Amino acid sequence: MKALIIFESMFGNTQSIACAIAEGLQDTYDVSIADVSGMPRAYGVDLLVVGGPTHAFSMSRASTREDAARKGTVREGSVAAGLREYFDCSPVLHGIPAAAFDTKVNKPLLPGSAARKAQKELRRLGCRIVLPAENFLVTDTTGPLVEGERERARQWGVALAAAAAAQSHKV
Repeated sequence: MKALIIFESMFGNTQSIACAIAEGLQDTYDVSIADVSGMPRAYGVDLLVVGGPTHAFSMSRASTREDAARKGTVREGSVAAGLREYFDCSPVLHGIPAAAFDTKVNKPLLPGSAARKAQKELRRLGCRIVLPAENFLVTDTTGPLVEGERERARQWGVALAAAAAAQSHKV
């Protein structure tokens, strides 16, 4: 079985979470990880996982990515496109099991979530949501990850694989 993790990452934190999720999935899936800037296709996958940073309470926009670039050194190509643009040009993904995650600043009362918005977009495209959207925390806008988040992401990947397997038996 094949899983595809598509991530958007400005400072490398969301990419690190994507890699940890892949580690959690790898006992069940042949996992590919792709940067959203390459607009990867989700054809022939048994599980689609998408993730990006929370910007201005939701998924990033061109303006919020440009603003982030002014706050620190960003990954090459990270300003060009994000999950929002990916969803805007994605074909229908009817029935594909999927899940969404994000990274967001560790402030308890900070509203908004890129993952929740991404999950809505996955549903709009026809995906079947396997687990609710998940937030992983960073200490500040540029990071680093809060201690223990990478391991929590790996465990979420394990839980995601189990939930997808359980759902596939029901279908």
